[in-house]
Formats: sequence, C-alpha cells, structure tokens
Amino acid sequence: MSTKAYAAQSATAALAPFSIDRREPGPTDIHIEILYCGVCHSDLHQARNEWHNTVYPCVPGHEIVGRVTKTGDKVSKFKIGDLAAVGCMVDSCRECDNCKAGLEQYCLSFPTFTYNGEDKISGGITFGGYSDAIVVDEAFSLRIPDGLDPAAAAPLLCAGITTYSPLRHWKVGPGKKVGIVGLGGLGHMGVKFAHAMGAHTVLFTTSPSKVEDGLKLGADEVVISKDANAMQKHAASFDFILDAVSADHDINAYLSLLKLDGNLTLVGAPENPLPVAAFNLLLPRRSFSGSAIGGIAETQEMLDFCAKQGIASEIEMIDIQQVNEAYDRLLKGDVKYRFVIDMASLKN
Repeated sequence: MSTKAYAAQSATAALAPFSIDRREPGPTDIHIEILYCGVCHSDLHQARNEWHNTVYPCVPGHEIVGRVTKTGDKVSKFKIGDLAAVGCMVDSCRECDNCKAGLEQYCLSFPTFTYNGEDKISGGITFGGYSDAIVVDEAFSLRIPDGLDPAAAAPLLCAGITTYSPLRHWKVGPGKKVGIVGLGGLGHMGVKFAHAMGAHTVLFTTSPSKVEDGLKLGADEVVISKDANAMQKHAASFDFILDAVSADHDINAYLSLLKLDGNLTLVGAPENPLPVAAFNLLLPRRSFSGSAIGGIAETQEMLDFCAKQGIASEIEMIDIQQVNEAYDRLLKGDVKYRFVIDMASLKN
C-alpha cells in the first residue's frame, strides 16, 4: 500500500515528503491510521546519522497513536475504530529468555525497531510514524486507555516508558529519595512518575529558569547542579537517581549523591563515553546502570498507570511541515517538553 511519509534522504538533508510501501495486514496484523506522532531526540540522532548506523531513506517516528482501520482475521486485541499505539519496537524473536520474560527490548536476537530496523517481514528497512499509516502485529501494539488524551499520550510510548521502567525496576516508592537529572522530554516524565509513585523527588537542572516548572510538575525540591554548595547538601543521601541527560556531563557529581547501595541509572545517551571515578562506586558500594524503554506488557502497565494517575506528557503540537524547524529547536532545548506532530497535516 502506497503511504505518504516524511523522510531524510541523507545525514545533511532536511526531512521532506516521500512515498513508502506498507504491507497488507497479515492474519495477526492491524493497520493503523496515524493521528499523532511524537518527536523524540532519537529521531534527530537517527535522521542525522549521529549513531553511524542510519540506512537512507529514513522515516523516523516511534511514538505513534492512531486508529485501527483494518485487522487480520486472527486479531483478538483490537477491532476497527479502536485507538492503538506503537512504540519503539514492532517485533522481536519472541523465543529467547528475555522475550519470554516480557523484556522484548532486550531480545537476544535484537528487537525489530519501528524505524531503521531490519524489516523481517517485508524485507528492507522499517519505516516509522512520520507517515499516514503503519501495519503492526497486534502483539507489539498497545491500547490507549479511556481518559488519556491521544496526542499527549504519544510521547509516553518512548519518553514515558523509558523513565517508568527503571523507576519500577529499582522499586521507587514511598520512603525513597529519588533524583531526576535534566528537565527535558525524558526528565519531565521522570519527575511526574517519581512523584506519582510517592517518592521524595528532587530535580537537578543547570537552568534556574526551570525551577518553577520542576515544582509544578511534581518535584519536592529543585537543585541547580552548577551550585556546588547546593549539591554538597545532598551528598550520600539518594536511594536512586535517574539521569536523563544526553549531553556530555559530569556523572561523578551525581554518583557521589548516592547512599549505600544507591543506584544511578542512565537513560540519556551521550555521544561520548562518560568517565567514571572508581571510588565513586567502591565507597560506599554504589551501582551505575543503564535502561532501555520497556517490554510490551510493562508499556501497557505504564499507559494504564498514566490513565489512573492523570499523567500525560507536556506537549507542543506541530504540523509535519514544521518538523525541520522542530529539530533545530530540539537541539536548543526550546520545547516544553515534547513536540507532537498532528499527522492530519500530512494530507495537506
């Protein structure tokens, strides 16, 4: 099926209109007319080949919400007219230990990513949500619960689950002191989730202009990380810190804030390696780890949690024709806090 899209043709080319082919739905597939697609920093990294693995043409987009328009004859989860969502993966091997444990994002054969992944069904490369429609196996599709605004739900499919999953894994809840580093697309969701889970939530930011926003979003305290005295007051006191910064930064400044057996999990993806001082881990027995999105079941759990708690992303809606400008603004941090594309604009 010929489908309208926006694609990058090279690392230096602006995204522009492009036509792609989508497969006809198979027995367990659903065809989704895309209504909204979030703009993730990963889209920019991939479109500009900053991870040195992009296959062109590249159609980004993995924060997808839309309406089911066709279903295969064995589909049981969805019917025509339902709202459905697609995140960062559209398949995995489904057979390895990690997949069987509901951790498809850590598939030992590597998951099939929603774009710039190996398309094991149609051949070639997968194309993402900057398009009219997508066809996905229902096993990798998600339900949008009643009460969630579909546009504000779109970024939950990446920014939401990327922050929710490590908070759940490290058992964040009442009685825990939790730090969130950075108030961007990921960080603002981390603040909302940590607060909703009942933790004492401290936001770290380099920007004094973000203090008020941080408190509004649910932080109990906001610390300006460039203020050495303010940082020192929190030394060795955190149970858990979620670091959502993708730029180069001093990870040791945050490791030193962890208490005994505290953990710092990195979800940002800095381009260069971050030097870690050994004694920041050895004394007093701290750990430093990473985390990537979440499995399908956990992503559904997160969406249901958001509906129950009244949580959604803070978004700025744009037309697809503004996406290149949005990328430029994203680089400057000029968005509060996630761009979402109204895909109806693609018809223009």
